[in-house]
Amino acid sequence: MAMALQPIIIIKRVKKTPHAHHGGAWKIAYADFVTAMMAFFLLMWLISMTTEEQKVGLAEYFAPAALSTQTSGAGGMLYGTALDTSGNKAATPRDAARGAADTSGDKASTQRDAARGSAEQEDRTLPARQRRASDLAASRPAASEQANVSAIASLRQALEKMPEIGELSRNIVIEPTKEGVDVSLVDQDGRSMFREGSVYPDERTRRVLEALAPAMRRLPNRLSITGHTATARPGSAQAGEPWNLTAGRALAVREILAGAGVPDDNFASVVGRSDTEPAFPDNPYIAPNRRVTITLLNASPPAPPSLFR
Repeated sequence: MAMALQPIIIIKRVKKTPHAHHGGAWKIAYADFVTAMMAFFLLMWLISMTTEEQKVGLAEYFAPAALSTQTSGAGGMLYGTALDTSGNKAATPRDAARGAADTSGDKASTQRDAARGSAEQEDRTLPARQRRASDLAASRPAASEQANVSAIASLRQALEKMPEIGELSRNIVIEPTKEGVDVSLVDQDGRSMFREGSVYPDERTRRVLEALAPAMRRLPNRLSITGHTATARPGSAQAGEPWNLTAGRALAVREILAGAGVPDDNFASVVGRSDTEPAFPDNPYIAPNRRVTITLLNASPPAPPSLFR
């Protein structure tokens, strides 16, 4: 009796090994791809939005610089002359006209250089006294500006010594102007620097002026005092005749400063302007248009003795 064949059992064992770690290079590549696509669609949008003239300007702007010796962008990125008509590119009637304009511009520049050279030559032939006078005139703006900064610092330091008038900070305005430095006593809603309809200031205003007087006395600037008032609203009565009121207030300020030690020679003018020069022309009825301004006029620097030699 034959023996029965036994089946052969094969067991396959799969050995599992961990996969290698995948890096993030694909993320960088994907980001580059998205950026490139965004730039491409942006370029397509720009091309569809630009005119033919702007496209020509862009093409010339990005043309190889070796084709010409001229710089680009003379009239703006889109409208400037990028390249000269000479070179490897074909010339068009428009390019010829542009080249003619460049040539005329070069001639004009040459003429300006010649005129400037003759002016410099003439300046060298001027007498030394005239040259010193012109140099002195050129140095005056800088000297006046520095003097105004010092004057403002002195005036503000004088007010800082009076803490009891802190509530008047909005009523005292110190600012530089073309004429010099303005110190304005300005009325505000609910707080006036002068009595209603009167040329005489109240006690607080008097103390402010007496505190500023020593600083004004030490400064070399001459003083110009100007009174202003607001325009009366339609249908309302004017508190006093405006010309007499503004002139009287300017005179009262001058008397207080003179009584505090400012010499009479320091006053250049005392003027009443009525309501002709409002601080707020768009609304000449509001209270801040009522003000008295003391202007410390710009002082001319003394002429050096060498100027007259």
